[in-house]
Amino acid sequence: MFQNILLVCVGNVCRSPTAEYLLRNRLPDTHTGVSSAGLGALDDRPMDATAAELLLEHGIDASAHRGKQLSPEMLRQAELVLVMEKAHAANIARTAPEASGKVFLLGKWLDDRDIPDPYGQQRPAFEHVYQLIDQGVSSWLPYL
Repeated sequence: MFQNILLVCVGNVCRSPTAEYLLRNRLPDTHTGVSSAGLGALDDRPMDATAAELLLEHGIDASAHRGKQLSPEMLRQAELVLVMEKAHAANIARTAPEASGKVFLLGKWLDDRDIPDPYGQQRPAFEHVYQLIDQGVSSWLPYL
């Protein structure tokens, strides 16, 4: 059982917070910590309005979220790091090689699928990404 799961994307305002809130919502009442951060975070920014709206439509309030920059300390504390794209895993492997053994794609169990960035796009792109994240979170649940 993982005690500390970290979800990572680039800006930490769309994909990783969506995955964070979905995972928190789906995990049974455990002592597992779930958080998110960005490789190039929009620090202290709220979640993208469209991403937050989609979560709210599914009964999840993410209004408390604020973007956070990924730090070496976060990587040390995390027992599992789930990233959205292969490029994110490669970035972490370059900057923090000691963490690379615990870094996996959120889409690992879905044929190593990357989850594209919807930032700056229209709602249909966000809806597509939400579905991919939802599938990714669901695919990890048996292993958590």
